[in-house]
Amino acid sequence: MVRTLCERVHRADLAGRARADRRRHPGPGRRTVTSALSIMGLRESATFTTFHRVLNRNRWSPRDLACRLLHQLVGAFVPEGPVVMAIDETIERRWGAQIRARGIYRDPVRSSHGHFVKAAGLRWISLMLLAPIPWAGRVWALPFLTVLAPSERYARERGQRHKLLTDWARQMLLQVARWVPERQIIIVADMSYAAIELLAAVRRHLTVITRLRLDARLFDPPPVRQPGQIGRPRVAGPRQPTLAQRLTNPATRWRQVTISHWYGEQDRGLAIASGTALWYHPGKSVPIRWVLVRDLAGELEPQALLCTDLAADPVDIVSWFVRRSSRPSHYRLRVAHPPQRPRGGTLMTMCG
Repeated sequence: MVRTLCERVHRADLAGRARADRRRHPGPGRRTVTSALSIMGLRESATFTTFHRVLNRNRWSPRDLACRLLHQLVGAFVPEGPVVMAIDETIERRWGAQIRARGIYRDPVRSSHGHFVKAAGLRWISLMLLAPIPWAGRVWALPFLTVLAPSERYARERGQRHKLLTDWARQMLLQVARWVPERQIIIVADMSYAAIELLAAVRRHLTVITRLRLDARLFDPPPVRQPGQIGRPRVAGPRQPTLAQRLTNPATRWRQVTISHWYGEQDRGLAIASGTALWYHPGKSVPIRWVLVRDLAGELEPQALLCTDLAADPVDIVSWFVRRSSRPSHYRLRVAHPPQRPRGGTLMTMCG
């Protein structure tokens, strides 16, 4: 099963590489195919020419390949229970005349809260399955779908509407929800995806967990409209205290828990408080469950999380979110050539 899975990943990645090889260099890209066959142990196979014919004569849809890879990963590593995924972006530093979609972005690795570092390159958004690997004793991030998010200048020069990061994320998340409609999908993300519009658009199809600002505007749900009541319907109820105020309020009810494998490390004792609210901004709103997290040892700053599933257990929310710790060590985008535009009009590629 593992070998078959690796072969599928290599073949999916090979499709894009072979097309780019033919564009850059005349010929069918023999070195790329031969190297892949050697990795898979098929170098001495008598039917090795079949791989060349498939890659240079057939038309490939990276979206279909991503769907097949996702089902293989879920069947192998998460046969039951919630399917936990992570969404994140990365910058690929590429130069050249054919790299037209590159832009200047914040470098997430070298930047900090007080230090801003710019990086030029291609911005890719990736969806990864966060799967517990029994023989590794930890969670691995296994990418299966990657989308190129071009810069605003790229869209302006071509007279196109620029799509925000959250627009691409909405399309990707709804696509995944259609691929596995029978499973509960949990998406964990950083604060870049804590947007009311995005959460409201996908909350009926899957669950999203992100960080939440401590000064977010939280309200009670709007009161039930009484028969014969006149006037405009209320869109929000009374305003709740901010999460920063709840941190210092002696009346806040805390619950002490232990979270296993806290960001890939040992177990950590935490105090958590949770509740439901309507995250409201004029013209838009979304119901959420908020979770305040405080380190009992006092080594970490308090933080807040949100979850679009109001019935989710706060301990599960924190446990799912800290699975993102598997992303930095295993998340590596493998794109060796300029992006190709497959059928369907969406820039998508495979990564493994």
